[in-house]
Amino acid sequence: MEHIYMDHAATSPIHPRVIKKMYEVMHTVYGNPSSIHLLGRQARKIIDDARKSLATIIGAYESEIIFTSGGTEADNHAIFGIAESYQDKGKHIITTEIEHHAVLHACKELENKGFDVTYLPVNECGVINLEDLRKALRDDTILVTIMYGNNEVGTIQPIKGIGKILKGHQALFHTDAVQAFGIEGIHVQEQHIDLLSVSSHKINGPKGIGFLYLKSGIKLSPRLFGGEQERKRRAGTENVPAVAGFQLAAEIAIAERQERRQSYKVFREILLQTLKENKISFKENGSVEHMLPHVLNLSISGTNVEALLVNLDLAGIAASSGSACTAGSLDPSHVLVSMFGKNSERTKNSIRFSFGLNNTEAQIKKVGLELSKIVLRLRDKER
Repeated sequence: MEHIYMDHAATSPIHPRVIKKMYEVMHTVYGNPSSIHLLGRQARKIIDDARKSLATIIGAYESEIIFTSGGTEADNHAIFGIAESYQDKGKHIITTEIEHHAVLHACKELENKGFDVTYLPVNECGVINLEDLRKALRDDTILVTIMYGNNEVGTIQPIKGIGKILKGHQALFHTDAVQAFGIEGIHVQEQHIDLLSVSSHKINGPKGIGFLYLKSGIKLSPRLFGGEQERKRRAGTENVPAVAGFQLAAEIAIAERQERRQSYKVFREILLQTLKENKISFKENGSVEHMLPHVLNLSISGTNVEALLVNLDLAGIAASSGSACTAGSLDPSHVLVSMFGKNSERTKNSIRFSFGLNNTEAQIKKVGLELSKIVLRLRDKER
């Protein structure tokens, strides 16, 4: 049986060139980047080169890149670090109802510590209203943390508009760009972004590595204490092979970005057209106009997501109910609840497909045919 992977928004396979690069580094560059001897300097050069390359991709300075263990640490460092550093100016934070749990749970913890958090609602397309943001801003607001592109439905927020609203206000702007990096064109200066989180394993790089962009001049208290790595902002010996792999994965993603985006749009149309040809009733969740091209979330009437996922898995197709962090949970997606209400059928019958490396048009067609068979079979059982 051919296994078709359609869950790239959860994690992605490592690119063969990245695997080769990491092996070479592991085999030959084993010095500690903090050591002053030759092997240490070789390791330090890899870190420095990667920092410069990644900074260039988002329009930042290399000194503004802090390597982390991934998106969760980057989000946590941004939120807790800003809260602790600027609490003398206020204890109000603004976020949205549809953030990744790395942001939502961090904000809930800050509420336990006496901070006031406003959770902005979204419309049925998953987009915030900029006027809601304006109204929520207060003199004591110190941080606005709003994701770039949603991991479950693919909706892209009006990032530049948010940045413009905050220009001149003391509140700093953090965005979780884990799903958007490598797919969307990001420029932190043009979009007025102060902090930005990225993770390697979403772009065919290794797990366990990511970065936090921190605009120069912004204070950020550390979360880890020990050595003086990352300009005293993140202690711990750097993961040199992972950093090297991350750099190459990012460079490949950027070089192939337009080609990939076009392929994902074609995949999307093939899947939707196949469902239509088989008379499958469905609705797209998210914004059709402002979306990440690799994420497709569908509400399929007359089904439930658990049965869909089990049957797809038996057919050799890996898909998802939404956030990878809630896989296996019967609780409805908090993103879909915010978009449609907790009693909506779309919170129970929505499934996410996400495209990426190694997917082909033939595979997408097969997924559409298999999904159609499954839906028709499940509906027959309900009659």
